[in-house]
Amino acid sequence: MTAADLAQSIRRELPFLRRYARALTGSQTAGDNYAAATLEAILSDRSLISGDDTRIGLFRTFHAIWQSSGQPVDQEGQSVQEARAQAHLRSLTPNSREALLLRTIEELRYDQIAEIMQLEQSEAEELVQIALAEMSQALSGKVMVIEDETIIAMDLKGIVQAMGHEVTGIARTHKAAIELAHDKRPDLILADIQLADGSSGIDAVNELLAEMGDLPVIFITAFPERLLTGDRPEPAFLISKPYSEEQVRSAVSQAMFFASTEGLSAA
Repeated sequence: MTAADLAQSIRRELPFLRRYARALTGSQTAGDNYAAATLEAILSDRSLISGDDTRIGLFRTFHAIWQSSGQPVDQEGQSVQEARAQAHLRSLTPNSREALLLRTIEELRYDQIAEIMQLEQSEAEELVQIALAEMSQALSGKVMVIEDETIIAMDLKGIVQAMGHEVTGIARTHKAAIELAHDKRPDLILADIQLADGSSGIDAVNELLAEMGDLPVIFITAFPERLLTGDRPEPAFLISKPYSEEQVRSAVSQAMFFASTEGLSAA
């Protein structure tokens, strides 16, 4: 592969590495920093991207950096609730969240996950099952859904409630989202990008975050690449349409670990 071909291939896969890194760290900044470190490592040693599958090489390089850094969790300036969530996060089986995200959000095969994480395939499969079990016992809280399509909204509501979370309501417009959040503060927001009246789910979320402080947000969009550029403030959690139930469950579970409001409780 020529240098130009490699650069184009990496550029194509980079948004998805950012998505994965952000979900893993719970932060756009931290996730993008890890993605940047991955690129720097590859620029220094092109052999890190071996063979024709750039995506696997990119994610494998990321994991080597992630593991060597000790998967640090920044505790400076944390609230009591954030510290509790992070403590819960650290109590999970090592590598289980990584395997689960690779499987559900990035939709990789078990053999690909094993190659990325340098494990046997059977270990990768076991880690995903462990993660699913541990997530089912994780933090629970209040979730607000911003979605204008009734069928999708009810589907999301059913998935979230089956996980043991409370759904505070469903908003179909920017205005309705603001009113709903004021009526009952959520711990997590699950939001579509385009809403019924032509308003923006992103604008609604930004207004709520400006008023209420940091809340984890999961955006659902048919065009995830547009929110994974790294050039501006972008979401830490992102699901592609069409989504699967497994993807929603995984993203909600991951995001709940980074929620910091009083509503969180041990499930």
